[in-house]
Amino acid sequence: MDNQQLLECIDACLACVDACERCAAACLDEPDIAMMRECIRLDRDCADVCAVTARLLMRDSALHAAACALCADACAACAAECGKHDHDHCQACAAACRRCESACRALAA
Repeated sequence: MDNQQLLECIDACLACVDACERCAAACLDEPDIAMMRECIRLDRDCADVCAVTARLLMRDSALHAAACALCADACAACAAECGKHDHDHCQACAAACRRCESACRALAA
């Protein structure tokens, strides 16, 4: 595994955790929370998966490829949902998820 690629993936995962947590919190302040329910759910799932993936990558776990594959899938789902909403926090989250998905797919291969 290329060390630079590994570090970029860890950074992307941690940035995605931050973006997802911020998005979920901001969604709770939106006037129509019911409309944001799936976004919040996917934000939380994605943040958790990204955090675990980053930790596994940091310790050079043998599970890194499987974790990266799961993380990429979680990021893709979250990016698709967040991308449906015009809120700045959703758009920022979708962008972070896409970056993380790309980095994780490269390491999962």
